[in-house]
Amino acid sequence: MTDLKNKAAAASGAQADGPEPLLKVSGLVKHFPITKGVLKRKVGAVQAVDGLSFDVRPGETLGVVGESGCGKSTMGRLVTRLLEPTGGTIEFQGKDITHLSAGRLRPMRRDIQMIFQDPYGSLNPRHTVGGIIGTPFRLQGVTPDGGVKKEVQRLLELVGLSPEHYNRYPHEFSGGQRQRIGIARALALKPKLVVADEPVSALDVSIQAQVVNLLDDLQDELGLTYMIIAHDLSVIRHVSDRIAVMYLGKIVELADRTSLYEAPMHPYTKALMSAVPVPDPRRRGVKSDRILLKGDVPSPISPPTGCRFHTRCWKATQVCKSTEPPLIQLKTGHQVACHHPENAEDQAPGDAPLVTDSITVASVASTEPDRPGESAEPVVETAKGATEPVVETAKDATEPVAETAKGATEAPKAEGTPETEAAPETEGTPETEEAPKAETAPEAEAAPKAAGAGGGAAGDAEDKTPE
Repeated sequence: MTDLKNKAAAASGAQADGPEPLLKVSGLVKHFPITKGVLKRKVGAVQAVDGLSFDVRPGETLGVVGESGCGKSTMGRLVTRLLEPTGGTIEFQGKDITHLSAGRLRPMRRDIQMIFQDPYGSLNPRHTVGGIIGTPFRLQGVTPDGGVKKEVQRLLELVGLSPEHYNRYPHEFSGGQRQRIGIARALALKPKLVVADEPVSALDVSIQAQVVNLLDDLQDELGLTYMIIAHDLSVIRHVSDRIAVMYLGKIVELADRTSLYEAPMHPYTKALMSAVPVPDPRRRGVKSDRILLKGDVPSPISPPTGCRFHTRCWKATQVCKSTEPPLIQLKTGHQVACHHPENAEDQAPGDAPLVTDSITVASVASTEPDRPGESAEPVVETAKGATEPVVETAKDATEPVAETAKGATEAPKAEGTPETEAAPETEGTPETEEAPKAETAPEAEAAPKAAGAGGGAAGDAEDKTPE
């Protein structure tokens, strides 16, 4: 444990030698209390964010990925001070802004802006586009050259909209256009840091590429610094310089884009990478090393002890259950919080494995089967336990044999569909109602006779029709 602390200290020292970060977060914590009763007695807390430490350098794009509910959006709102942190520190340009009041935060709002996830809910439907984008100028007391209207029209043109949209309302625009309005509002005061909370997740796929390219062009033109939160790994790979992977309120891996995608160290990151679909028709039917994690993310109200991923990890040992791994630098620019990393030296060799049946790692086929009736799931189930499908097949195979042994006369009934025989019988003689009730052998023999009688009646009817 002492060696791990020394490595963590060395990693923090290595970061301190670099350029001064624009944003520095240390031990950030946010717990939402759970109250009960009339007196609002606290009975627990949702640990949405629990000890985050990272920095954002000037001019770079930091991507944040993770499953839903891991605390990504909460972290973005804490950084922009839309939420009050429970613990930790947030430093922007060397100044501590963790617990500043609303009045003291107002001058800094122009330097830190946020693009919200929902383009439908982030715009006031009663205000025009010109009023929405021009509001930051009025709140900050800034008068741009040429007036507010001219500057708003310039911003509309900058994000790909027409200056004539100045007097229109949000309901007159599509989802992609509304997101562009939100981007224009965030860029109105020329901020230094922009936090984008899933800026393209609510947009159509054909529009996502346009918005992502727009963000890249604006970064080059205005010298912006981004922190983009998303769950789409392909989008993050396209826009990010460094990527932080979150799991249940903690950062489990932080590395540059190339290092993370080519050699992920944390098992959770490896599982995420294996789930990315490959749009290649030549891979149809080819085995893939996809990692299937069984179960859901544990509740943030009572997270697991030790490493929070050990309940779903296939490499978990006893130390993972008892000791929380620190976020240490195992390679230049690559930090990971894991006792048994994937592409690095084992930090706890020889530890006893943790017996668990909550994970599944298998080589499964593609989602499109080679033969009709097959799917990828039966292959995974066979990998988990080959005896289960065999037992079920044996049971299914013996049941028809046993039924045939009981009464051979019932076999013709089993082969035909009840609906096929019932259709002509409902139009025929009353004997058709007794045929399904036949249980003994003599009555079963009467059923074909009734069907034959019905068939003869139907034949007579057909012969009489032309007459």
